[in-house]
This record gives sequence, C-alpha cells and structure tokens, in this order.
Amino acid sequence: MNASKLANYTDVKARQLWTTLYLCAKANSKRRFHALYDKIYRPDILATAWRRVKANKGSGGIDGQSIAQIVEEYGESRFLNEIYLDLKEKRYRPHPVRRTYIPKPDGKKRPLGIPTIKDRVVQMATKLVIEPIFEADFRDCSYGFRPGRNAHQAIAQIRKASKRCYWVVDVDIKGYFDNINHEKLMKLVEMRISDRRVLKLIRQWLQAGVMENDQFHETELGTPQGGVISPLLSNIYLNYMDTIWENQFSHLGTLIRYADDFVIMCRTKQEALESIQVLMAILNKLELSLSKEKSRLVNIWDNSTGFDFLGLHHRKFPVFNKGGSKVFAMSHVPAKKAMKDMRRKIKEYTAPRNKLFLSLEELVKGLNRKLRGFKNYYFISPIAKRWARRIDWYVIERLTIFCNKKRSKRNKHAGKLKVIQNTQGSLLKLAG
Repeated sequence: MNASKLANYTDVKARQLWTTLYLCAKANSKRRFHALYDKIYRPDILATAWRRVKANKGSGGIDGQSIAQIVEEYGESRFLNEIYLDLKEKRYRPHPVRRTYIPKPDGKKRPLGIPTIKDRVVQMATKLVIEPIFEADFRDCSYGFRPGRNAHQAIAQIRKASKRCYWVVDVDIKGYFDNINHEKLMKLVEMRISDRRVLKLIRQWLQAGVMENDQFHETELGTPQGGVISPLLSNIYLNYMDTIWENQFSHLGTLIRYADDFVIMCRTKQEALESIQVLMAILNKLELSLSKEKSRLVNIWDNSTGFDFLGLHHRKFPVFNKGGSKVFAMSHVPAKKAMKDMRRKIKEYTAPRNKLFLSLEELVKGLNRKLRGFKNYYFISPIAKRWARRIDWYVIERLTIFCNKKRSKRNKHAGKLKVIQNTQGSLLKLAG
C-alpha cells in the first residue's frame, strides 16, 4: 500500500472511530466512557494526529525538535513508534511548554505556550478520541473550534437574532485562558470520561508548567494558548455556562459564543440587565469574572451604535425601500482594529527591501493570497464595499512605493496611475 492510500485508510479508520463515539455519546447523555486510552495509541490514530500536526506546521518546544528535523533526519516512522511504545508502556511524560509572546494590534502581547512536537501529536490523538464524546453535549450556541462550525455561522446567527432584538450584552471574560480552574475543569471532564489513564494525561498537560527565559514556572491555573487540546478543554469549561443558559435563561436572550468571546442578544434593556446579573453568577461559579473595561451594553435600535465581535463591527445600517421609507437592517463591516491589522500585514509584506528583487507581477501574486483571505472573511456584506475600497487604495499606494523604490524615486505618489494601469488585470479588487 503506497503512502497516499495508507493515509486515506488511516483517516477513514479515525473518522469511523469519531462517528462511533459520537453516536454512543449522543444516544446516552449520562454515559461515562471507561476504555479510551488504548485508542489514543492506535497506529491509525497516531498517524492521523501526526499528519494534522505536520500540516499545521509551527515551531518546536523546549526540546528543540522541529517538524522538519523529524521528517528529514529523525524519521517519521521511528518518531511515531516511540510515541506508541511510550503510551502503551505508560512511560509518556509531557514537557513544560515554551513561553513566547505574540504582538496584539493594541500594542500589548499575548502569551503563547508552545508544546513539543511529541506532546502536540499525543494531544491531537487524545483530541481525536475524546472530542466526539463532548461534541455530543456541546450546545448550538457555541461556534468556536468545533468541527463543521465557523465564525460566519455565528455572525449569521447575530443577523437573525437582530430582527427581534435591540439590546446586546457584549461580554469579555477577564484573562479566560489564564484563569481556568483545573479541579473544576477535571470534574466536567469526568462527567463523561472515567478512564483514569486519559484523565491522568489531561491533568499532566494542565500541570506541565512553563519554561520562560530558562526559568520553570508551575501552572496552577489555566490552559496554555497554543496547545492542541486547549481549545477543546476551554469549550468543555464554558459549556457549563451554555447549558445553564439554554436550560434556564434562554427567555432573556440569545447566547452566541465563539470560544471565550460571546454576546447575548436581548429584546429589552431590562432583559439585558438581568442577563448581566445571571452571567456574573454563572461565571462566579467557574471562578471567572467579566472585564468591566471591555464588556458593554449596546442599543442597536438604529445606526447610532454597534459592537465589535470576531473582528467585525456589527451595526444596523439604514436601508431605503422603494416607497422611500427607511428601515434599519443588521450588517457587518471590518472593525477598526481589523482594518489597521490588514494595513499592517500589507505593509509588512510589501515593505522589506529583499522584496525589491521581485517583479511587480510576482509581488502582486503573493499579495493576492493575503487579499483573498481578507475578502473571504471580512467583506461578507454589500455595505462593506466602502471599507474594501479603502484597502484597495492602500494596496495601490504600497505598490506605488514599491515601484518607486525599485526606480530610486523619492516621491511616494509618483507613478500611481501607471501602477493602477499595470495591476488592473492582476490585482484582486476587494470592492469588486
């Protein structure tokens, strides 16, 4: 069997296991699964996990081992065989995660915990096995980091709810990933999983610690952002809130959650205020708190105010009917932070001096990949064309500067018309 056929075969086997576990969990909401550990080190599960980790790329952890080294030097079969034996013989112990920081649009830095490649593969294999069990319990209001669900579906739900809702509780949880209580998280996991070996694995990852500047720090709270299994664990933790809300408080408003970001769409101000009190009580049980600086109560009756969610600004814009009457309909445009981030990424791509060796056509070809991603995500409503034109003109400006640098011209606007003419057929026009 060649490599591609073997990959297809192992993927099919992994999907079959996923479907079987999902159907079993869906059929009985109180069933606890006790024989899962041996499935984590099944060769087909490990092979599928490795392919997914390899496809995601990413840098290595504290052991210095990279994906490229495993593929080119160490050997993939040897690597997977060692994981198989370590898990089977219960020798596996996770390494501390490597702490790094990524810049945020507001100038601050977000901490990221990078596990070793080996730990990422074991986490991915564990995720493949336990995810379908919890997926059977997750509520429809949750859209983040779930198979078959995405941010655009959450946005569509906002648009639907806005037809009858005029108040929005825009919620931000203060330091969510850093404040998840390990014991309460494990109790939620244990409601579905009784296999002690799997529970031990998860607890080891939570308590593995962090290496920063050659200093080891214990982790008593939180899940490291960057871990393969962290998004699933974070969804398990907040599913407690989803369940209580939908079972007892859905009459107050529609909850729409994407990971730790969520909004509640309410009909009246009184329902919105009551929703805030309910949320604070639920989050208090989870030992979490609202960020008073970032959480907001917004009136969306007309186009005077809106709210940011998932990188988009949501607001009711005026629409004129044939008879001349005016109504307000929910629409979505890129948020100010998203526009700033787009410009930054375009500048970072076009500004480096080593790009001057490229022709204009080659630069445009690479730039179009970024523009296509922006267009597919941010420009989903007709009214967003106005924002798209701003990016179009910024791209033309950056390409003009690029061409002038190649010709050693100092006037940054010189030759702009020529650039527009030369790129008319090849540049992806966002507003088109």
